[in-house]
Amino acid sequence: MTGFAATAALALASALALGTTPATTGAPDPLARYHHQHLTWKSCVLGPDDDTGRDLEKAGARCADVTVPLDYADPGGRTITVAVSRIRAGDTAHRVGALLLNSGGPGGQTLGDPPWVRQAMKDTGRRYDVVGVDPRFVGRSTPLDCHWPTGSGIRGPGHDRAGFDRSTAFAGELARDCRKYEGDVLPYATTRNTARDMDVIRAALGERRISYLGYSYGSYLGEVYATMFPDRTDRVVLDGVADPARYGPRLLRGSEAANRHALRDWAAWAAARDTTYHLGRSRDAVLGVVDRIQAAAGRAPLRVGGYRVDDSVTPMVVFNGLSQDNDAAYGDFAAAVRDLRAAADGRTVEPSPWLADALAFVLTGSDSDYGSVQMAILCGDVAAPRDPETYWRDVRRARAQDPLFGPVTSNIGPCAFWDPPRERPTTIRDDLPALLVNATGDPRTVYAGARAVHRAWPASRLVTLRGADQHAVFGVYGSDCADSAVNAYLATGRLPAADVSCAARPVPAP
Repeated sequence: MTGFAATAALALASALALGTTPATTGAPDPLARYHHQHLTWKSCVLGPDDDTGRDLEKAGARCADVTVPLDYADPGGRTITVAVSRIRAGDTAHRVGALLLNSGGPGGQTLGDPPWVRQAMKDTGRRYDVVGVDPRFVGRSTPLDCHWPTGSGIRGPGHDRAGFDRSTAFAGELARDCRKYEGDVLPYATTRNTARDMDVIRAALGERRISYLGYSYGSYLGEVYATMFPDRTDRVVLDGVADPARYGPRLLRGSEAANRHALRDWAAWAAARDTTYHLGRSRDAVLGVVDRIQAAAGRAPLRVGGYRVDDSVTPMVVFNGLSQDNDAAYGDFAAAVRDLRAAADGRTVEPSPWLADALAFVLTGSDSDYGSVQMAILCGDVAAPRDPETYWRDVRRARAQDPLFGPVTSNIGPCAFWDPPRERPTTIRDDLPALLVNATGDPRTVYAGARAVHRAWPASRLVTLRGADQHAVFGVYGSDCADSAVNAYLATGRLPAADVSCAARPVPAP
């Protein structure tokens, strides 16, 4: 994922078996019109302000729209389009095939990713057609937008029952808006349907099998695709590994300790740079500033530029500041905390660029489409508890363990007011040969989840980045060790003989 939409992600066949190839040789293919469609490749540039399109064109990419059925149980019915980009293999003599990408979310755009992924792959990239996909309802694909006043369905519950009741009402309003504006397509916004779309893309590209690189929620999508279409996958890399046993609307539960660890590491970094950010000369002093901001926001909303920031929003700013372990990200977050402290002290504040973007994401509808698709998929994949009292009990229990993060991860969301999923959650196969990549301090897809997936899949190997509070590693963090392990697998198709351990970069002196 990029930006704040980056902050923020299979047993039932029955009538939905149309997502797979007919078992009987010679049987008619109900998806033949989609599998054999002709793709029209064109420039990726949509207009003079299209930076993504220009970057794709500079890298030699072309774009196309793939037609897929809205409902795979009714392939002759309504259709939608899925936007793809492709940089073709330069080394055709040693071409492996197509590598499909997903950068997470759910709801994240991936169409613009082939240039930087191709660069991260180094010489191996020349052997692949690198394919970016905006999944159904995302980006340049047929859109889904519930016209929300926010880019996220995730909120803190505040500090008391009144705050929780307000967040409950807000979650219900978001769910009602989705039924109002997108009720006819909501049942089809699911990971299983996205996986079915991937297989249509595979066929339309003329590939017998595809390789796959998925980050964060994209790792779950890869698990689902490889389970639904086990004979269609080649080399599978899952980076920031989602544990399917914990996937669902409440997938942030269990991440509190990792987020607290990341916050403490950032606070130590900021304390070492007190002459720049003036947040305190010790880690505990900096953490005290964060606590003071949260307490002030609970007494009265903070005025930050044109925004009113209460204690349901301040934890979301902290969450958004804790996914990348590098000086630039840490500096952006430190400037944001400095601004929030000034607001807590009653001073007039114009937010720094990062904070302005973070608040616009949470408090305006500028990214409504992202939040709408994210919740539609999470709610469409796995049912959530419906009784608000369940969440209130969990919030109070979690607050005792971690007053900042616990209430957020346990809070109620729109899925409590959603229609039940049409399919049961996917039971992931346990023989998936895949290369798993995870940082030990990942605050989103926690390392314990990657280890659980690795234990469940004897055929997998795990690349561990040790000592980094980093979400997404390959081509993102800058670890030659991790990047080389991934590229060796993509080049040869052979998993490492043993798990790989990589050290984090040394922390530079201030």
